[in-house]
Amino acid sequence: MKLVRFGAVGEEKPGMIDADGVLRDLSAHIADINGAHLSDATLAILKGLDPSSLPAVEGSPRLGACVGDIGKFLCIGLNYSDHAAETGAAIPEHPILFFKANSAVVGAYDDVIMPRGSTHTDWEVELGVIIGKECKYVSEADALDYVAGYCVINDVSERHFQTQLTGQWTKGKSCDTFGPTGPWLVTKDEVGDVQNLAMTLDVNGKRMQTGNTNTMIFTVAQIIEHLSGLMTLHPGDVITTGTPPGVGMGIKPEPVYLKKGDVMELTIEGLGVQRQTVGQDA
Repeated sequence: MKLVRFGAVGEEKPGMIDADGVLRDLSAHIADINGAHLSDATLAILKGLDPSSLPAVEGSPRLGACVGDIGKFLCIGLNYSDHAAETGAAIPEHPILFFKANSAVVGAYDDVIMPRGSTHTDWEVELGVIIGKECKYVSEADALDYVAGYCVINDVSERHFQTQLTGQWTKGKSCDTFGPTGPWLVTKDEVGDVQNLAMTLDVNGKRMQTGNTNTMIFTVAQIIEHLSGLMTLHPGDVITTGTPPGVGMGIKPEPVYLKKGDVMELTIEGLGVQRQTVGQDA
């Protein structure tokens, strides 16, 4: 299934994309696409619905983040071997963890607004993992059983804030709008091999990132095992799993960063397309 949240900011309703690409309203069946409604049992009920029996949504409403009420937004850094190589970083021994503030979360087609004075804002296409049931101390072998689905995430990053404002990466990752999530949550049964998904990112129509989840240093299952050994993961928590090569900071001889009016377009195989126009706070 492809599950979505549609409507104005703060007023999103749950929906489903049917086999013909029609948006169907699920609000008669569940209140939202969030942690309370991501269990295997609830997803099985939704999967059993006849999409043609659900009201079709007229027009082209805004699509919000595909998960509401996100609990923890956990991020893994330097998790692609080819990206680590382009930045000159050593391969990490364990997954590098940082957090993105929930206030950064926006829809897949919402504008990305650079902070006041920012000149080092960068792009990162990433595979998002949505946890479906509580997990603690899970094994790599069992880890994917705790996943509700997957999505596209743009881990937008302000590199000066990230590296020069003292402290951890979170400062450069948590600016408002720096977490486009969606357009939809694709349930795990529809994704196939999550460790073999092609991914791309274009800026103004120019291909900047080309990658595949098969170059991850730590797989999705290994990441969940590691994180669940540190903290309980709850339904609705989101993990974004790192980016392939081609980010702006890695361009030689000089880095290239986003500017007002730029358009980013992101794809991950089977998970849909994101598109954001860049603005900037005055």
